[in-house]
Amino acid sequence: MTLGRLWAGWRGEYIAQATREERDDASLGIAAEAGERCVFCRILASGLADVDTHIVGRSGPVLAILNAYPYSSGHLMCMPVRHVGALEELTAEEHTSLWALVTTAVRAVTAAYAPEGINVGANLGRAAGAGIPGHLHIHVVPRWNGDTNFMTSVAEVRVVPESLERSAERLRAAWPD
Repeated sequence: MTLGRLWAGWRGEYIAQATREERDDASLGIAAEAGERCVFCRILASGLADVDTHIVGRSGPVLAILNAYPYSSGHLMCMPVRHVGALEELTAEEHTSLWALVTTAVRAVTAAYAPEGINVGANLGRAAGAGIPGHLHIHVVPRWNGDTNFMTSVAEVRVVPESLERSAERLRAAWPD
C-alpha cells in the first residue's frame, strides 16, 4: 500500500495573507481577534437568513455552516456562535452543544452523501493551519476512496462537483430533528 497525499498548495498563500493582515491590524492598533475581521462573526451579524449564509443547522449556542472553500461537497464547520478561539475557553454549555452538533453533522453528512469515511478535526491556532484562528470551528469533511485527483496537484484547482446551495439543500434535508 502506498501513502496517499492530499495536496493543498493554495493554503500556503492563504495563510501567509491572513498572517500579513493580522500583522497590519496589529500595527494599526486593531485587535485581529476582536471579531471585526472574523468572517464568521460578520456572517452572524449580517442579519441574513440561514439559507443565504449556508448555515445548515443550529442548536442553542452553536451552529453548522458550509465551508465556502470546501475540500469536498458537504464540507461543514461546527462552531460556537460566540467569538471564542480556544477549546478551553468554551463554556460547559458550548462544549456539550458543540460536540453534540458535530455528531449531528456526521449523521447528516452520512445520510446526504454516503461517504466512505469522514474527517472530523480542528486546527487550533494559526501554526496548526487555522485560517480563522480566533473563532473555533470543527471541520466535518466527507471522504471517498480516491477523492483526490490530478487537478489539485497539477493545476492547483480543487474540483467540487456541486454548488454550496445544493450542498446546503442536501444537508438540510438529511439534518436530524
